[in-house]
Amino acid sequence: MSDGDPLAPGLYIVATPIGNLGDITRRAVEVLSNCDGIACEDTRVTQKLIRHLGISKPLWRYDDHSAPKDRARLVDSMRQRAVALVSDAGMPLVSDPGYRLVQDAKEAGVPIAALPGANAPLTALALSGLPNDRFLFAGFLPNKDKARREALEEFAELRATLIFFETAPRLTKSLDAVAATLPGREIAVARELTKLYEECRAGTAEDLSAHYAAHPPRGEIVLLIGPPPERETSADDADAMLRDLLETEKASKAVAQVAKATGMDRKALYARAMEIKGE
Repeated sequence: MSDGDPLAPGLYIVATPIGNLGDITRRAVEVLSNCDGIACEDTRVTQKLIRHLGISKPLWRYDDHSAPKDRARLVDSMRQRAVALVSDAGMPLVSDPGYRLVQDAKEAGVPIAALPGANAPLTALALSGLPNDRFLFAGFLPNKDKARREALEEFAELRATLIFFETAPRLTKSLDAVAATLPGREIAVARELTKLYEECRAGTAEDLSAHYAAHPPRGEIVLLIGPPPERETSADDADAMLRDLLETEKASKAVAQVAKATGMDRKALYARAMEIKGE
């Protein structure tokens, strides 16, 4: 596809820059240039982007307040026209109401294409230096203190880096909640990603809370929480695990599970399992 080529009818999910306008992809520009209209969160924000790109297209507002009839109208138009879906920044459907539109389009049999591009959670993860082999993006933390603590407690045992969106006014409260609920974790705060004053600051939740209390942050923020530290399993712990498993499992299966959970030597564990069974 090149500029000027018609697009087939359907829904085109288009990632847009999260700050630096140079991060728009060539494919995104081609789709925005050739589509019949653009569904967007805020027409003023999207108008600035397409004006920068030299594009003029009809803009249709689609956000959290859109009614089912608005989605139905958009889906119906996709049968005959190419409709691009964008958010204010980044990949649509990431903490974004666009998923309902995609669900309805799929149910209606409308062709759907997704164009990858800028994404704040993944950009922050790359900058943070925190473990990235397993991670969970969980949107925004709740606003209320009790609900925020409960949300953090829900993820306490998850062996993955946690990624949240956060607002500047609530950042120190969230950091204080992390310090109280998930002590000892590595923390990173990324803000103003891809912009002139981009920052990714790492440290303990307590230190970062003190820093941002003294230097109130601005801009869009991603809060990252490292996984729980590895716990060494003692011989007594392994013994207890073996004894519990041997009540219901064969020795070979019990040993395999304990070895996987602890990283301990399988032969040594099997010898110990035999000792336990002979008691």
